Amino acid sequence: MAAIYSIVGATVPHDWQQRPFRAPHHTASAAALVGGGAVPRPGEISLAHGGVLFLDELPEFQRQVLEVLREPLESGEIQLSRVRAQTRYPARFQLIAAMNPCPCGYYGHDDQRCRCTPDQIRRYRGRISGPLLDRIDLHVPVTAIAPTELRSAATGEASATIQSRTIAAQKTALDRQGCANADLTAPQIDQVCVLGDTEHQYMEAAVRKLGLSTRAYHRVLKVARTLADMAGEPNIQRPQLAEAISYRALDRGV
Repeated sequence: MAAIYSIVGATVPHDWQQRPFRAPHHTASAAALVGGGAVPRPGEISLAHGGVLFLDELPEFQRQVLEVLREPLESGEIQLSRVRAQTRYPARFQLIAAMNPCPCGYYGHDDQRCRCTPDQIRRYRGRISGPLLDRIDLHVPVTAIAPTELRSAATGEASATIQSRTIAAQKTALDRQGCANADLTAPQIDQVCVLGDTEHQYMEAAVRKLGLSTRAYHRVLKVARTLADMAGEPNIQRPQLAEAISYRALDRGV
């Protein structure tokens, strides 16, 4: 991280040993994200290498800006070609994005304040291309919180409990295949994401019904493998497949 910052000419953060968190504004240009200049310098995706790139108000980014993320999300690096030189920078980051359900932000709200037409909602969501959505593994809708819930005590598992289970699942994956589940290659997926006959039939039906691409199919298997590891299951079962498929909500236009 410190090396990347030194290339940019920026001051290395005092907490440079922590994983980076970058949150560029939605007015950022493609060059700001991937890097550029007469002498190519790294952009936000390289400054987020090994950490998180957070894009708030995702549909407000220019579409051509978002499209430059597609290749780095697959390869984990960005190649900048200029007349004088070709430069390759690391860009293995975790993309987290947030968006409203519609232009006004109230679609699906209990008070039915949304007045957006179906066509307006379709155009709004259409600002994010299918190939980019294909590369985002988890599409999680977040509903509004009732005022009474805001006053009540928090429920559910403590963060420390979830963290310990996550660390254990990560260790399981590293011990099994030497890398995180997200980094599995196609041959490795065939080896560690083995499905039984019932699970195969369920997955094939989901692919046909939802029209999932080959990339989405492989990503669903990786997520299901992670869910199985979190549950301490040696093999992927139907519940993990169902949950992994449910996270492709935006692929279905929901």
